[in-house]
Amino acid sequence: MATQGKRRVLITGVSRFLGLRIAKRLEDDPSIEALIGVDLEEPPIPVKNLEFIRVDIGNPLIARVLQASKTDTLIHTNISSNPAILGGRSKMKENNVIGTMQLLAAAQRAETIQKVVVKSSTAVYGTSPGDPSILREDHGSRAELSGYGRDVAEAETTARDFGRRRPDVDLVVLRTQNVIGPTVNTSMTEYLSLPALPAALGYDPRLQFLHEEDAVDAFIRAMNADCRGIFNVAADGVVYLSQAARLLGRVQVPVLLPAAEAVANLMRRFEIVDFPTDQLKLIVFGRVVDTQRAKEAFGFEPQFTTADTIVDFRDNRRGELHPGPVERPPWERELFDYLKRKAQVEKETV
Repeated sequence: MATQGKRRVLITGVSRFLGLRIAKRLEDDPSIEALIGVDLEEPPIPVKNLEFIRVDIGNPLIARVLQASKTDTLIHTNISSNPAILGGRSKMKENNVIGTMQLLAAAQRAETIQKVVVKSSTAVYGTSPGDPSILREDHGSRAELSGYGRDVAEAETTARDFGRRRPDVDLVVLRTQNVIGPTVNTSMTEYLSLPALPAALGYDPRLQFLHEEDAVDAFIRAMNADCRGIFNVAADGVVYLSQAARLLGRVQVPVLLPAAEAVANLMRRFEIVDFPTDQLKLIVFGRVVDTQRAKEAFGFEPQFTTADTIVDFRDNRRGELHPGPVERPPWERELFDYLKRKAQVEKETV
């Protein structure tokens, strides 16, 4: 069921690169009646017309936020691939899996919800030398998933369960390729920023990326279109790792495959790059996905090819804005104040 009239949109992870950019894209949209953003840190740059609510999506109180804000469109971007940002692997799993579970449980009970767009990742396919050259949405991973890949697989299971329990809601799951660009910070951008790129000796994987602007465009299009389902989202075209290195002006450092994990652990230990061990296979075997379904369902047409994305990353790299340290009361206090204000407004309008 497509939403009618002006929309009340809630974005999770609004202080991080994807949620923040989606909010900025929507800040002047006349079709948006209310724009709500939730996170534990305030957005590092102002967003016009944004009502920011400091709340942990893993807390059951998120249900009261959805109810008080009368959200009809939920955009869930708060799924992270970088354990360092969240304070370790256990915190990352808690955010990605438990947070998604609590959020969608709350959405299930929210009568006003009509559309839910969930960020997933092509990491759900795993990476195996026996995979097809191009992966489609119906591909079942034969690789044993761990880390981030397992997180997104579990988050998707939660999303599908939600979809079965709320068939009246349009559920969209977007499996994004690794997002890179001038302002986003991820494990992949850290790796590509190294002066020399470690690479498994004898392997030259095919890589496919997604430009940060095209990632935002995909979410906006999916939000506005009358569609539901699971969709791959990626740039057109592929490059080999050796080609990517040349485009970036980098040299490759050959590493014997059995030593790759030890090298990754050393780089993480010395804070050179936090490249999770479970994603190492990506720069050994590569991963390419088919995006035809997204193009047909909601008109996704990336402006940047994979090669264009690498060049833009090389020429315009600035680095992501991060919220600075702020003196604030516990977020629970701010949340209860918000809910109290909403309840008072409800009484006055009755």
